Amino acid sequence: MPAPGRLADDGCSLETDPRTDPRIVDALRPFGLHQQQPDISITPASPRGEQLDYIRDTEAAFQTVFGAWTDGVSAVDGVQSSQERIVGMDGNEVPLYIHRPVAAPGPLPCVVHLHGGGMTLLSATDTVYAHLRNELAGNGLVVVGVEFRNAGGKLGDHPYPAGLNDCVSAIRWASAHLDELGASHVVIAGESGGGNLVLAAAIRAKREGWLDEIAGVYAQCPFVSNAYVDKPDYLQSMRENDGYFINSVLFALLAEVYDPGSKNADDPACWPLRAADDDLIGLPPHVVSVNELDPLRDEGLAMYRKLCRAGVSTTGRIVAGTPHGGDLLLPAAIPDVHAASVRDLSGFAASVSRGV
Repeated sequence: MPAPGRLADDGCSLETDPRTDPRIVDALRPFGLHQQQPDISITPASPRGEQLDYIRDTEAAFQTVFGAWTDGVSAVDGVQSSQERIVGMDGNEVPLYIHRPVAAPGPLPCVVHLHGGGMTLLSATDTVYAHLRNELAGNGLVVVGVEFRNAGGKLGDHPYPAGLNDCVSAIRWASAHLDELGASHVVIAGESGGGNLVLAAAIRAKREGWLDEIAGVYAQCPFVSNAYVDKPDYLQSMRENDGYFINSVLFALLAEVYDPGSKNADDPACWPLRAADDDLIGLPPHVVSVNELDPLRDEGLAMYRKLCRAGVSTTGRIVAGTPHGGDLLLPAAIPDVHAASVRDLSGFAASVSRGV
């Protein structure tokens, strides 16, 4: 069997890779994202001002594309939403977006959802994330979306640990307000940068003594290694799928903006793949879901294996035929795949109970 992706053919792209769901190619084609993505000129060595300018432009482009990908998706009936503003541990305001089913009997599982963007860009208000929260609520959950501070973009410039502090504040607020929310327990979930943040929050919870406030962790295509320049051999997907929708150079830039100078490279609350067994033993049940055609696939699988070795009840999941976050970001193009991922998270949230 020939090597997959760019390991066999350096010119391979999502369009030419036979593993890609063809519906995804059709959805990416109008934006040129079906082709191999070129390296970018701004790097981790560029001046921070230039990095932040590039991140702002990239954020705007992603938000336009993500908005187009949710065009035509039916609204979710029977869901109501509200907003809450809490004061975070750093004294800043943290907006929360709360979605719940109108008629479902409670108490219900509560999912605190942390959006993607490499901890550096995008927003909880983006259409794709608002729709996802409504879908989860339509499946019988209370969902709390967190507008945490980003390291860049419109909600930056706030490097680590600012965004994580906001997420921790929101998780602990939800745990303390279960009766008000009509909820029974808290599960934390997120994709890409949000996958980093939910894993990091669980590590923080153990470190700080409030682990009983988290019943489960669901990390999707997590951005956890900070190895996007060196590309170690055990993370083969960084070469195999490089440039499929996103390339490793952009991941390296996001990592630098989040953790300038890699000052926290050895801190598992910043980069969870650095966790030792002692950081993980005793954590609540986890799911780690990855995308087959994602440069980040193998770091997610490495995180899954590390959790398993530490004795954490962990399920691994590979969504075939999809690039980074494709099962969540493309509800109109691949509705069946998208619905399966929503069901899996919903089922996991319902299956766990408060505390460990």
